[in-house]
Amino acid sequence: MNKTRPKLIVILGDQLSTKMAALRQGIAARDVVLMAEVRDETRYVPHHPKKIAFVLSAMRHFAQKLEQAGWRVRYVKLDDPDNTGSLVGEIDRARKDLGLKTAVVTEPGEYRLCHAFSECVDLEVLPDDRFIADDAEFRQWAEGRKQLRMEYFYREMRRKTGLLMNGDAPEGGKWNFDTENRKPAKSDFFMPQPVHVEPDEITTEVLELVDARFSTHFGTLRPFWFAVTRDKALQALEHFVETALPHFGDYQDAMLTDEPFLYHSVLAQYLNAGLLLPLEICHRVERAYYEGQAPLNAVEGYIRQIIGWREFVRGIYWMQMPGYTQQNFLNATRPLPAFYWTADTGMACMKQAILQTRDEAYAHHIQRLMVTGNFAMLAGIDPAQVHEWYLAVYADAYEWVEAPNVIGMSQFADGGLLGSKPYAASGNYINKMSDHCGTCRYDVKQKTGPNACPFNPLYWDFLVRNAEKLRDNPRLGHAYRTWGRMAPDKQQDYLESAKLVLDQL
Repeated sequence: MNKTRPKLIVILGDQLSTKMAALRQGIAARDVVLMAEVRDETRYVPHHPKKIAFVLSAMRHFAQKLEQAGWRVRYVKLDDPDNTGSLVGEIDRARKDLGLKTAVVTEPGEYRLCHAFSECVDLEVLPDDRFIADDAEFRQWAEGRKQLRMEYFYREMRRKTGLLMNGDAPEGGKWNFDTENRKPAKSDFFMPQPVHVEPDEITTEVLELVDARFSTHFGTLRPFWFAVTRDKALQALEHFVETALPHFGDYQDAMLTDEPFLYHSVLAQYLNAGLLLPLEICHRVERAYYEGQAPLNAVEGYIRQIIGWREFVRGIYWMQMPGYTQQNFLNATRPLPAFYWTADTGMACMKQAILQTRDEAYAHHIQRLMVTGNFAMLAGIDPAQVHEWYLAVYADAYEWVEAPNVIGMSQFADGGLLGSKPYAASGNYINKMSDHCGTCRYDVKQKTGPNACPFNPLYWDFLVRNAEKLRDNPRLGHAYRTWGRMAPDKQQDYLESAKLVLDQL
């Protein structure tokens, strides 16, 4: 590439950081930054209106920041009459209008965009070095291993970053304090709320646009309180560290009715869009431990989610694409039930998670894994449809992070590549970790019959239905032995009760 001639620098909606490789290569006085709101990116799944509004407003604020820093920005709004509707179309149109031959972009986070950009002439794609492990490093770590397990990858990331390390040993003598992080919360606890940002003029204009164009999408647009600038995202990070992090570890798996956030950070949408960077979050959280603001189990658990789990699922995604989102190891073919969109269900835990998702474009990891995800897997829902639902409804969902969490961990559709067992559970788990069962139309203590918690018979039906593929899993041996000891009439009751639930879907 001729480095003296002006070029087009393409910035995507999840690359809202001045640290992006494409920007670092450019020169403000010479090059032109292209940012475009396009139809294809708002409609490849029916995104939650809050997610669309967040991304568009954050993009507009970031463009304004670049202009203030001296960059020439070509910003294409969604309602621009000349908008081609695609990123490739806008790159071609900008080069033609501006007389620029070459363009540069930081690698997109989703395979479909990488594929689309591969057909662009004179488009240089640079690595996205916001991540701790690049694709080559992950593949090298994975090569030759019989099983890919996040825990061992996470330890490598701890060593690489030095986070919570005491020389060559982990702080506190253990790599993982997850056994301390499974306490059920109580409704009389003080619950901090995430930082709420009042919409400014730019955000208000975006909200009006989204309301006009995407009102039929699942999700409530207002009230809208997300941070849409880096300064406000940093404020949200500081607020989490000061108010919620000390209890995050203990209660990160808990669920309470009408308490959507508990002690969670609600920072993932800012991190995944580029407003925050992974290591700056981790260093701030680590500092909280060393300054006595938060206990080790909370700090380690939070850092593990970012440098362990987040990096691990990204590595799996790029190693397995294309085709990963179509994996269906358990041959689950049932269509996604309508109540995932309407919340019209008697199951209190499902209703709570879905209504919360509708209103906030957010649910924490246990709600996603052990409620909506667990039910979908037990009921044999087509994992591709489950994947598209998660991609559509959450503000932090981008395919590279969402697909492995759903296809691999939640639905076990990759056959154990990502996780060592299916995360299947009966109603007892939800009863232990939440207060939902006390107000449910179903009785969690009843195992079978029309009033039984649907999770109870579906759990056994799932194991029986998939016995050929799951019986030899060492982590399920106890469950299969328990089934084998049941009286035949009890087994039949479970299967008939499960059929009743499934027939009503």
